[in-house]
Amino acid sequence: MKLLKAFWRKLRTPSKAAVGLVLALGFIGGILFWGAFNTGMEATNTEAFCSGCHAPIVAEIQETIHYSNRSGVRAICSDCHVPHNWTDKIVRKVQASKELVAFAMGTISTQEKFEERRKHLASREWHRMKKNDSQECRNCHEFDYMDFSEQRPRSVAQHQDALASGEKTCVDCHKGIAHRLPDMSGVEGWQ
Repeated sequence: MKLLKAFWRKLRTPSKAAVGLVLALGFIGGILFWGAFNTGMEATNTEAFCSGCHAPIVAEIQETIHYSNRSGVRAICSDCHVPHNWTDKIVRKVQASKELVAFAMGTISTQEKFEERRKHLASREWHRMKKNDSQECRNCHEFDYMDFSEQRPRSVAQHQDALASGEKTCVDCHKGIAHRLPDMSGVEGWQ
């Protein structure tokens, strides 16, 4: 019993060296954890990582204006599918971990299985983008900087209506902008 009391007394009144050591180790551990965490976050934002499970989808974007264009600006998967602000990025990464489990279980492990689920997956992504006002699109494309004189008349009318009303967001009109659309038969409002 005396030994236990002495132990607790020592814990309540540690030496300055012990406090310094614990603080230093905590600080160094925190820096190492933060560095490893951010390195992992960035590693999972690469096209190479995404193509590990989504190779056919990554190949689709390579045939679009988002991949090859006269300006030389190239969008990769994370530019459109991972929010740029930190808290939303963490939420999206947690959601994506379920996708890794689904892939490991074989849910979309073949092109045929993926095509069967394409409509569901696309609808879920469109819903997410609609909910956040297509923020990932707006990170690169802003109404304030659009040159309407360079657009076709139909595009000008649509963009001005969307801008004025605020009811629509990019994904309402630009579904399939970087990927092949799923079979849209039976989807309300689709022509």
